[in-house]
This record gives sequence, structure tokens and C-alpha cells, in this order.
Amino acid sequence: MNAPTTANEDLLYSVTDGIARITFNRPQARNAMTFAMYDRMAEICQEINADRSIKALILTGAGDKAFASGTDISQFRAFKTAQDALDYEARIDRVLGTLEQCRVPVIAAIAGACTGGGAGIAACCDLRIGTETTRMGFPIARTLGNCLSMSNISRVVALVGPARTKDLIFKARLVEAQEALSLGLLNEIVPDVETLQRRADETAKLVASHAPLTLEATKEAVRRIRRTLSREEGEDLILKAYMSEDFREGMDAFLNKRAPVWKGK
Repeated sequence: MNAPTTANEDLLYSVTDGIARITFNRPQARNAMTFAMYDRMAEICQEINADRSIKALILTGAGDKAFASGTDISQFRAFKTAQDALDYEARIDRVLGTLEQCRVPVIAAIAGACTGGGAGIAACCDLRIGTETTRMGFPIARTLGNCLSMSNISRVVALVGPARTKDLIFKARLVEAQEALSLGLLNEIVPDVETLQRRADETAKLVASHAPLTLEATKEAVRRIRRTLSREEGEDLILKAYMSEDFREGMDAFLNKRAPVWKGK
């Protein structure tokens, strides 16, 4: 049974033959995520948890330039207080935690840039398929001067290990598809976007044909094995980054397309 497509323009959602699909639909902004998009994604995951007819979920970005390039930086302009920073990270933790705990296999179909919050979303997915143009990473050390949430750090360390996590973030580099595959950030690479979407559909249909409780139990067992740092354990680090002069400088430099000048305070 097919469900009609629902949209808030920036995020599209449809279900066809038990396969759900979310499309980040801001190609003009490299599919940068608004707060409303994050919240809608979490709502959809909760809807899927309640609908046993849905067997798999595909996440993808509109166009061929980006899966998702992170949170829309313009939204950080409203940050004035320590509570603003804590509320933002609480929202991200809640949304990504909901995505990670979605009961069905979640497949990320990644073309182009998958950076910052977009890479955080991809890290929550169970399977990640990229193209030859896929580039992944967390370039915040050269852009905004903020930090990842504790749960995001935990996920990246679980995927690639502590040393490689530091390498990625300290060097603020985006890894190309082949390196992402070797690191475990990608499970598979296909040649182009058309093949990517076809392969994501094939993979979703394959896992949807398997015993759902086996997949649910395995997914939850893996999540439980990996300890995720709580938000409270990292509040001091969040405030140190988001309340700094460097974060305000990084945001202004990014929005005005200039190089930031870091002061370390």
C-alpha cells in the first residue's frame, strides 16, 4: 500500500510498498537543515515506529551536490545565552537519538557533501551508500569553532575509532568516497546519483524482506553495546565552545564568506 507524499517544502516524506523515504529538499542551500526539518524528521521516525507496515527508511538529499551540509548557520544568529546553546544541543540529541532508535533499518543515500550535522545524521543510519562524489566530515574547526554534541562524538568514535575521530576533526578535512569507505563511514560506493537511488531502493527492499524482529533486536543490541555520552556529561564543553568569542567570530566569518580569526577564547 502506498501513502501520499507529505511535505513542508524543505523536507519531503513518502511511503511506497512499505519503504519510507525522507528527502532533504533545500538544494539551493546544499540541503542545510533548519530546526523545523530536524523536528519533522524526528516526528516521522516516531510515526514509523507506530506503523508496522513500514519495513525500511531511506534518507537522501535533493539534487547531486549534497546529502545535507549541516545545520543552517543563519539560525545561530539568535544565540545569545548559555541556555540557547544547551537547548540547541538538547534538540540535536533528541532528534538524532530518535533517528538512531527508529525500529526499522535506516539507509542513507549520500551524494555530494555530507558535513557537520549532515554527517551526524549519516552516522545514526544503519547503512550508508555513497557515490564517487561523496565527501564526508566535520569541518567545524575551520568554520564555526563550535563542537559536536556528546552523542555525535560517541557515534563517530564507534564508527572510526578515537584516533581517526581526532584526525577528522583536528584537520577539519572532508574525506573522499574511497577513504570514507575504508574508514567505515560508507558501506558501499556506486558511480552516480541515478545508481545511488536505485541501489538504496534495492537495499531497502532486501532488508525489508528479512525477519523484522531479528533486525530490530540486532539494531538495539548494537546501540546498547556502544556507550553514548549523555548531554549532561558534556555541558561544560558545549558552553565552552558556543559561548566563546571564537564561535561568534566563526559564525560571522562564515556568513560573510571570509576567513575567521581565532583567539582561543
